[in-house]
Amino acid sequence: MTVVVQRWRGEGGLGGEEIECFLQRPTTRQTVKFLTASTIGTVLLVLSGLTLTGTVLALVLATPVLVLFSPILVPALITTFLIASGFVFSGGCGVAALSALSWIYQYTTGKHPPGADQLDSARMRIGNAAWEVKEKAKENLQYVQHKAQEATTTSSTTDHSTFRASQAQTS
Repeated sequence: MTVVVQRWRGEGGLGGEEIECFLQRPTTRQTVKFLTASTIGTVLLVLSGLTLTGTVLALVLATPVLVLFSPILVPALITTFLIASGFVFSGGCGVAALSALSWIYQYTTGKHPPGADQLDSARMRIGNAAWEVKEKAKENLQYVQHKAQEATTTSSTTDHSTFRASQAQTS
């Protein structure tokens, strides 16, 4: 074990303290870890540089070819992208449909899938609202029928008295 003593001066250079630091020598395991990590890091850094160099060279060499064939390649790439997008979208719709059918199957067989409570609650609220609308419609229909009956009764008695009055004047 090595002991290192360092002197530290306070602010303004006045006063100070001595600090003892105990330094331990690294174990063999720590040394092997360090060497392995630094070797792997160096290899990956070299591979990264080679990859970057290869990419730049490929781009420099391929640019004239891409410029010459761009009238063919650009529409081909657009078509390929649209076709791939269509397949991905249709696959997503298929997965969504299968998920929905699976949920419906679980719900109808009583397995209580996630969200079934919310669906039952919404169904009950809609049913209650429909019943209230039906009852209100019945009340309104009865009210209208009663008013219509009153109107026909009132108009028929008014018509009879008007008819008798007109006959009395002509005779």
